Amino acid sequence: MSKLFILFTLFVNMLQADEGELLFQGNCVTCHHKTRSISAPSMKEVKAVYLSAFIEKKDFVHYMSEWVLQPNKGSAMMNEAVKKYSLMPQLAFEKDVLNEIATYIYQTDFK
Repeated sequence: MSKLFILFTLFVNMLQADEGELLFQGNCVTCHHKTRSISAPSMKEVKAVYLSAFIEKKDFVHYMSEWVLQPNKGSAMMNEAVKKYSLMPQLAFEKDVLNEIATYIYQTDFK
């Protein structure tokens, strides 16, 4: 029975990772290329800044998803990027979607 539980857990984790990647690819890459800064900072750069401030996954995901939910200059961690590209617009994402995307970003090595 425990082997079945482990397989089920792995399967659920794979589905969540795939969902996060799909959400990221379908929404974020429009502005945030994985490794190059074009119209916004690259995800590699964004992840590095957030990871330096929030090592723990739950803190990283919480802060990133909260900030993207309601971007503002006062709580921006990337002030130079805000000056260069302007403030990220407020998007119509639900909090659980942002959590999935932020989790994907935390878990992904953008090379």
